Amino acid sequence: MLAERAAQEVCVKKIVFLSLMGLVIAGCSKQTEKVPPSGKPVVYTVNYPLAYFAERIAGSKVEVVFPHMEGDPAFWEPTPEQIAEFQDADLILLNGASYAKWVLKVSLPQARLVDTSTAFKDRLIVIDGAATHSHGPGGAHAHGDIAFTTWLDPHLALQQAVAIRDAFSKHWQMDAADFQALEKELLEFDAQLETAFGEFEDQPLLGSHPIYQYLTRRYNLNMESVHWEPDEAPDAEMWSELNDILGAHPAKLMLWEAEPLADTKAKLEEKGVQSMVFDPCGNRPVAGDFISVMNANIHNLE
Repeated sequence: MLAERAAQEVCVKKIVFLSLMGLVIAGCSKQTEKVPPSGKPVVYTVNYPLAYFAERIAGSKVEVVFPHMEGDPAFWEPTPEQIAEFQDADLILLNGASYAKWVLKVSLPQARLVDTSTAFKDRLIVIDGAATHSHGPGGAHAHGDIAFTTWLDPHLALQQAVAIRDAFSKHWQMDAADFQALEKELLEFDAQLETAFGEFEDQPLLGSHPIYQYLTRRYNLNMESVHWEPDEAPDAEMWSELNDILGAHPAKLMLWEAEPLADTKAKLEEKGVQSMVFDPCGNRPVAGDFISVMNANIHNLE
């Protein structure tokens, strides 16, 4: 009897111990579970235009995260820690069109990926003979075989915004008025650009970088592009290449991503070429937002 009672007591102690351990483990898991400080769903994006569209569409209902990226986000490479943050997001907004190639090198949750260019994949622009060049912290890179600054065509930007709205609406309640306000601004922006570029009908134009393909197609521009950086002085070979282009394409205006060096600008003026900033706004601006940058572009054109 004593032996049987002792065995029963040992069994009870084991059950109590295991139960307590279960509570401790459960408590620890709750403490280490990653919960956003805001308590809102978290959406990560690969560039600033998508972040801006998401913020406008979701209002305060979603926490939109566009990580700090030096240089052009198209060629940004995340750290392992940043990849883990993307993996933990509720949704990940992709630009598509070969943008952010790092996405193809890592494992991201497929069910949470939103390719915002899927609806117009048949309208993506294929680049023939894309050249490799080097600039900025990203080092040597090629712009790929597909043009990726899709949002410079406001109609395509609107379709990307629609894709974001539809993806959000599957999970969370959205305010239709927020999307409608963004839609109105994008269409107004399109009409203003159409008027501004109408002044350049059939005139030869230059692009300092091959990023204006969708802008060129939307507004039927006659544009040739080089591979110049606004913060780097062109070498003799680049000036020679430009002279060859100007021989067959006598442009009087060059569009730049940012203000070029004063010396570069002066030498272009000597050739009869004026410089004008048309910022694609792929990265978050130092001041203002996507719409204010695009309005500045229109002002520069006018």
